[in-house]
Amino acid sequence: MLQRTHAAVFSPGAHVFPGGALDPEDRDPGLETWCDGLDDATASLALGVASGGLGYYVAAARECFEEAGLLLGRRQGELVTDANAYSEYRDALNAGECALLDLCANEGVTLAFDLLMPFGHWITPVGPPRRFDTRFFVAPAPLGQDPSHDGWETTEGLWARPRDVLAASERGEVDLIEPTWHTLRALSECETVADVFAAEAGPVR
Repeated sequence: MLQRTHAAVFSPGAHVFPGGALDPEDRDPGLETWCDGLDDATASLALGVASGGLGYYVAAARECFEEAGLLLGRRQGELVTDANAYSEYRDALNAGECALLDLCANEGVTLAFDLLMPFGHWITPVGPPRRFDTRFFVAPAPLGQDPSHDGWETTEGLWARPRDVLAASERGEVDLIEPTWHTLRALSECETVADVFAAEAGPVR
């Protein structure tokens, strides 16, 4: 979980998962070469869209790297265990000075999308001035990587069992928006990461 900065316009101070907007660069056709186990047709089918589905996976991986410092990738066939080795790319991505394709092409990193699974789709009801169409994904955290909040959009990071975060929310210790609460509730029904992927079902839309 990451805590959003109190200066944020949307849900200041809330505890959320890494995430953000889909950038045009996330749909760069050149990225398909660097995606393990997934192409746009397969990704689009999994998400129920006509095309462009791979961009959502790319955005999920990029935001996870930018905000939490976790890089879901492989180099020479092995999962990346030290994301800090690519910290200059993380800084550049956060500053809008490069794209994820630059990291992949320059460093020979393929995106491990065979480990990434859709886990929910939320659309803000009609009415609020700001609306969101948000897709949630889950992936096993890469072993050996040390996550860290970005210190800009997020001011704190923590690992916790979903049920513990829900309990903290009930005590008023953390602020959760509705999609996050429901996602945590669905995750809390699973005892292990393997259980999450075996269930193959996310929270209700």
